[in-house]
Amino acid sequence: MLIPMDPITHLMTGAVLSRAGFNRKAAYATVAMTLAAEAPDLDSLWSIGGPIAAFQHHRGWTHTFVGLPLEAGVVVGVIWLVHRWRQRRRTLPKPPAAPVRWGLLYCFTLIALLSHLLLDWTNNYGLRPFFPFNPRWYAGSFVFIFEPVIFLLLLIALLAPALFGLINSEVGARRPPFRGRGWAITALIAIVALWGFRILQRNEAIQLATGGDIASSEVLRVFVSPYPINPFKWHAIVETPSFYQLATVDTLSVAIDTTQAADIFYKPPTTLATLVAKRSWLGEVYLDWSSYPFVMETGGTSPDGLTTVTFRDLRFLYDTPFLSGRENPPLSGSVFLNSDRYIVRMEMDGRVQH
Repeated sequence: MLIPMDPITHLMTGAVLSRAGFNRKAAYATVAMTLAAEAPDLDSLWSIGGPIAAFQHHRGWTHTFVGLPLEAGVVVGVIWLVHRWRQRRRTLPKPPAAPVRWGLLYCFTLIALLSHLLLDWTNNYGLRPFFPFNPRWYAGSFVFIFEPVIFLLLLIALLAPALFGLINSEVGARRPPFRGRGWAITALIAIVALWGFRILQRNEAIQLATGGDIASSEVLRVFVSPYPINPFKWHAIVETPSFYQLATVDTLSVAIDTTQAADIFYKPPTTLATLVAKRSWLGEVYLDWSSYPFVMETGGTSPDGLTTVTFRDLRFLYDTPFLSGRENPPLSGSVFLNSDRYIVRMEMDGRVQH
């Protein structure tokens, strides 16, 4: 189960951006920016090649600065074809609400595409915007993969103008050609303000986890993942030389909640099976992406003689209203080896790669 940013949030972001004023400058701005805001997720088509292929190419070249100009060209090209078709059928509105400006529309489409990369960067999955020149993954890790507050702000910005338009029509008020600019700008400002507040809380959560008493051990790294809705609650990973300590940090009450028995993950030993699994297709892709991988043999050798090596990412090993990270960790992989240490099967989130 890949967990991309909610596609409806992307689509609504493109529409709200257009209503902020771009739709007044060029015809087709709303449809172009709405489509472009979701266009990078077309990489989900790689799922046809199997779960590992989908995982490998998720947030791939369509989520890079190199790929955006091409994607913008495709979106504008499709709209141009529709425009020409409407011209031939003489179904264009007369006069158009805004002038047809293809160069300007291309620039607006690029802005919507950049909004997709920005939203994807805010969560803890990350993306590689500078690929192929820089293969590093970047993740802001201050907004959950689906944030209901942002969703609600965008939804209000889109629905409120229509609602007030109905009220105005009841009293005979003249309908303006463009509606909702104030609502759209307000929603975008509120989202940016929310991001800023969450970044401050994330930094505070990192400081709390770093200064906490984690078994009096040397702290090597600290990472926090966001919870939805509540900006004060964070899932923390504290790495020491011998183990990882998971904890829940509350910046409002300045508290760290952890259970030593359940939240300590000792670093597993490197075995021949884990070495082979790490060099597999799944292993190479997983270790390239994961910043907190936990790779280990599980359950020994099965009755059919296979050894299982599991791949999990500690960043997603926590429960939220939308995710059962402890019981069913998302973005988990398994490599199955026979007694000769040959790979006979690979799975991603329970789906077999054929």
